[in-house]
Amino acid sequence: MSFFAPPPSIDASVFTRLPEHFRKPRKTAWSNANRSGLEIDSFLEGPSFDRQGRLYVTDIPYGRVFRVSTEGAWEQVAEYDGWPNGLKIHQDGRIVITDYKRGLVQLDPDSGTVTPLLETAGSEGFKGVNDLVFSPSGDIYFTDQGQTGLQDPSGRVYKLSPCGTLTCLVNTIPSPNGIVFDPARNHLLVAVTRAQQIWRIPLHGNGPIAKVGVFAQLHGGMAGPDGLALDDEGCLYVAHTGFGSVWRLSRFAEPLLRIRSCAGISTTNIAFGGPDNRSLFITESETGSILRVDAPAPGLTMYSHTIPA
Repeated sequence: MSFFAPPPSIDASVFTRLPEHFRKPRKTAWSNANRSGLEIDSFLEGPSFDRQGRLYVTDIPYGRVFRVSTEGAWEQVAEYDGWPNGLKIHQDGRIVITDYKRGLVQLDPDSGTVTPLLETAGSEGFKGVNDLVFSPSGDIYFTDQGQTGLQDPSGRVYKLSPCGTLTCLVNTIPSPNGIVFDPARNHLLVAVTRAQQIWRIPLHGNGPIAKVGVFAQLHGGMAGPDGLALDDEGCLYVAHTGFGSVWRLSRFAEPLLRIRSCAGISTTNIAFGGPDNRSLFITESETGSILRVDAPAPGLTMYSHTIPA
């Protein structure tokens, strides 16, 4: 049930597509488990802009990272044995990736070298890490999704401190996915894909996590909420994969805008960029496209501080 009228809708346009010479459709271990065994040529995720305005995206099943120029030209930065998903760029230019197979890794964008940052939780492997966000104080918060869902609500949100201390904040989530800080910096917002929800996790310094609640309830569809982003008016953008849309929600979770895909329905993740940070870029993974739309307000500047040693 929704108490809101349908919000206005606008259409995104294709900014650029993965070039054909990077496309070699085939079955992979990842597509067997996650795309019903279909032959696929890519699955784009993790959009993030560097200080030169270039867009980085990951390609999960083939362990690739691409860099896209402001004009839409593609170059491959790295290819390695991994399944890279979320990607964020540190202020010193290093790149941190949540890799389903390898945990947290770092990428040197100049050499293309990928090195481990955090491979296990103690000696236990992760379920399959998904996305991350830097905190103002230098912590890395990240989701551990794996194959969790309503049948197994055991997904986790972790905090990795600058000194290397790892803390599990919540371990009862049915498919934690995208993650951002709210503008006040005292809550995390987490996309819970299989429950069709956005959870709000209060942060109280070093105190225990309590009063975790639902910030927003989506209607459903073929998949659910995926990547998240915020604008400088405090509104939350939710990539609704399986529905070909991005929602703009007010700071009280009222739906203000629907952005519709002009390509496929697999709208997986989002990032602000372009002149004055006023364009929203959307990875559409079904067609290997990056979509673009003018946003009502500029994106909120991403926090990026010291990476743990």
